[in-house]
Amino acid sequence: MYGTTVVIATHERREELLRTLDHMTALPDAAPIIVVDNASRDGTASAVRRHFPEVELLVQDRNLGACARNVAVDRVRTQHVTFCDDDTRWQRGSLRRAAELLDRHPEIGAVMGRCLVEPDLVEDPLTPELRSSPVPAPHWLPGPALLSVMAGLTTFRTSAFREAGGFSERLWLGGEEELLALDLAARGWWLCWSPDVLIHHAPSRARDPRRRRGLGIRNTLLTAWLRRPAGSALRRTAQVLRSAPKDRCTATAVLEALRSCPWVLRERHVVPAEVERGLRLLEEPQHHSAARRYVG
Repeated sequence: MYGTTVVIATHERREELLRTLDHMTALPDAAPIIVVDNASRDGTASAVRRHFPEVELLVQDRNLGACARNVAVDRVRTQHVTFCDDDTRWQRGSLRRAAELLDRHPEIGAVMGRCLVEPDLVEDPLTPELRSSPVPAPHWLPGPALLSVMAGLTTFRTSAFREAGGFSERLWLGGEEELLALDLAARGWWLCWSPDVLIHHAPSRARDPRRRRGLGIRNTLLTAWLRRPAGSALRRTAQVLRSAPKDRCTATAVLEALRSCPWVLRERHVVPAEVERGLRLLEEPQHHSAARRYVG
């Protein structure tokens, strides 16, 4: 009986996806895989059907961004779901270890693994922050407590993911995980980091870094105003804008966030006080973080 199902959302990265599937299907602890093709025009779907007939393929008629993962989770029948990007590869035993941690601790909603960046397999720059997370944690938690995750490095409890509503259609892509993580925490789920769960990342060159930066800025601002008290949202806004380049990309991101004000006000739900306390403890390390610079 498999403990988890692997979900991969992809858009026009056929060769990278095929390399990832070649790795993921050969793992000794390989799990069922669902690939969601976000309307690729590069032959992704036909290549997956030809080379990996055992993989469940869901082809979309438009690019759903991160919400493509929600489509796949609707088909998941295992207790847990592991998200894998088309340029990340879970390492031997890590799928099993993440599922076992969730099985052992029913209060945990998600386990995020340790990322090693190819080709030199150096730790992702965010790792020191995860290892030294100041978020208060109960003694039984098997790793540092988190209030955000990186989706492609994380195994979620399927029921918790569904309870929190999955990834937001409003955010689409780019830092979309933070809102989901806060909604999980607000419902009492713990998120933790496990250094024994290993994932390799070979960052794709097939991306528009300026657009991704703009989406990241916009979604960070939206998440702050959707879930944090006004004073905290103001501080987070100022912090983000101080660290972002003063250029057209940033200006566009801010304008997109401002245009979202009507629905943000309608859908705003401030997190419980204990979650906000954790977020305030994270402000200082975020301010000095080398991994949270909005560049590109």
